[in-house]
Amino acid sequence: MNIEMKIEKTIEWLREKVNEASAKGLIVGLSGGIDSSVVAFLMKKAFPDNSLGVIMPIHSHSNDQKDAEKLALAANIEYHVVDLSNEHKSIKEKVLSEINGEANERGADSNLRARLRMSTIYTFANALNYLVVGTDNAAETITGYFTKYGDGGVDILPIARLTKREVYEWGVHLGVPETILDKAPSAGLWEGQTDEIEMGVTYDSIDDYIEGKEIDKKDREIIERLNRISEHKRKVPPMPPEYE
Repeated sequence: MNIEMKIEKTIEWLREKVNEASAKGLIVGLSGGIDSSVVAFLMKKAFPDNSLGVIMPIHSHSNDQKDAEKLALAANIEYHVVDLSNEHKSIKEKVLSEINGEANERGADSNLRARLRMSTIYTFANALNYLVVGTDNAAETITGYFTKYGDGGVDILPIARLTKREVYEWGVHLGVPETILDKAPSAGLWEGQTDEIEMGVTYDSIDDYIEGKEIDKKDREIIERLNRISEHKRKVPPMPPEYE
């Protein structure tokens, strides 16, 4: 099946999911990265009049917002900008002030950003009766490179079966701006942060692993460790067995 056929099949799948949920449309958080860009184009094709993007800067680099706005214009998708910097600062300071001793401030900071964005998107979605569309690809899904109840808190995942390479191929085919295609994948969590540096392994290696190819032993160990420790993210919360 060629790219065009896969794209058309995914667009039809999006329509089916919205109809099954008796919803009216689709909404996604736009980061200015390749994954949300591809998702935005797919959404627009599936629901030309009922697709929405939300750009949610949190102490973010101005270039990220510019890229997200450029993408929205290229995809011709309606969008809103909701700056959550003050909310993030307020919650973070209140929580950390209550904690005595050493705290994982970076982890608390980055995951709070993702969860604030999730809550904001769902507030839009509930008000409009839209489904929240996730942007995780196969590489992120297998490694657990997403925040539980943050960017992992979504209704549907249209590109979760695509390797990162395939996401870029779809992006070229759909018309994602070159500035987005050329930038290093990053969640924009702090200055100089990139996905690959944070994971300790490249997307190429993860894609090769998914495709069953031989990869460096160290890379395999990193991928399998990430997969193992993130298993809880891919399952519903556990509960005790039934009481007799």
